Amino acid sequence: QVHLVESGGGSVQAGGSLRLSCAASGLNFKIHSMNWYRDVPGKAREFVARISADGITNYGDSVRGRFTVSRNNVRNMVFLQLNSLEGEDTGMYFCDAVRQGRDYWGRGTQVTVFS
Repeated sequence: QVHLVESGGGSVQAGGSLRLSCAASGLNFKIHSMNWYRDVPGKAREFVARISADGITNYGDSVRGRFTVSRNNVRNMVFLQLNSLEGEDTGMYFCDAVRQGRDYWGRGTQVTVFS
């Protein structure tokens, strides 16, 4: 059974940083593309970042230049470094493992940015 468990969320002042982690089990992690999404109140789920199986990264427009996604295929983990946080970054952050149209989701970790 596939499990994705996010951690690292919390409350941080605007301008601060957080590092989110997602631990995966029950799947061949290294062949999956790993994505981060977020749910912001009043908005549709938003794409944040992706790292492909071969390490190619993509970012949503609102986070490019501030967030960095990385992965460790030995530890079966994906990370999201959040820098220069803004109030608009507040939301529930989810990781998602995708391969050949099938995906798996974690339960999310909450990020709250206060001014």
